[in-house]
Amino acid sequence: MSGTIFVTGVAGFIGSHVAYALLQRGYRVLGVDAEVGHPALIRSRLARLEAHKAFQYVTLDITNQAALEELFKASPSIEIILHFAARAGVRQSKLNPYPYIDANIAGHVSLLEACRALQKVRHIIYASSSAVYGSSISLPFTEKQSIGRPESFYAATKHMNELTAQTYAHLYGFPLTGLRFFTVYGPYGRPDMAYYHFARDIRDGQPVSLWSNDGLSRDFTYIDDVVTAILNLIPLPPEEGTGHIFNVGYGESRKVAELVALLEESLGKSAQLQLSAKPKEDVLQTWADNTALREYCSWQPKVVLEEGIAHFAHWFQRNSPI
Repeated sequence: MSGTIFVTGVAGFIGSHVAYALLQRGYRVLGVDAEVGHPALIRSRLARLEAHKAFQYVTLDITNQAALEELFKASPSIEIILHFAARAGVRQSKLNPYPYIDANIAGHVSLLEACRALQKVRHIIYASSSAVYGSSISLPFTEKQSIGRPESFYAATKHMNELTAQTYAHLYGFPLTGLRFFTVYGPYGRPDMAYYHFARDIRDGQPVSLWSNDGLSRDFTYIDDVVTAILNLIPLPPEEGTGHIFNVGYGESRKVAELVALLEESLGKSAQLQLSAKPKEDVLQTWADNTALREYCSWQPKVVLEEGIAHFAHWFQRNSPI
């Protein structure tokens, strides 16, 4: 591939890891980010990328369609779009839904509209979420299931992203692939995610708030497996005018209590558990059927939760900026 790969949300968790992997493989990466998040983590993620000469970075909010179009005019060699910019977090979307509507829906449309001016785009891959499934669907979640009622504003915005992508594929021939990520974790992760929060509370001797519900579990998916899935998909766009949706999950549901125990073991310190009720906006369980992705791009997740938490804890103890 000779063209440039454009990455939105490049200073975020998944975006920075994917960009780093691409740069290591010799690709040119143009990344943008609005830098909404923890400043120390943003700087830490960008520092790894800026060490590569093939990385170009622009601070940019993708809701600014005019700025995106100007950037695309100056970068006609863009062939691949990897769209990871979004407001994340189920609980925060309940407290303040407006930024989610703006960043996730308006930003998604703004990017797709700007892409209409590009001549060489071969594939657009965008981030969705396992949150779209809600809690009324049988486990494991498969892409063939109908989407039920959203449990959060965040889930609603991600479902809207998928519907919008389908419309752009139909009307303008865009080759679009949506990825429903399942509880991605690992180094340089989001500090609002449970595993990161738990690690900080255990380290600092603070109470670890764990929901008391029986069966509370997640399909924890290590960041390296997610990156491999995306790299495998890049050269495999859908046919023009069609779109794909894939689950990106390890394919196993593990109890959140197991996650806490593994963090205790890796950090060498016991958690002070404080039980609380599950928030209404969160689902009890997630579990990905990843058959479609494995068959489409020869992908196989490799990092079990025990190994992934050990990797994260090693990084956390030595390199976490917060």
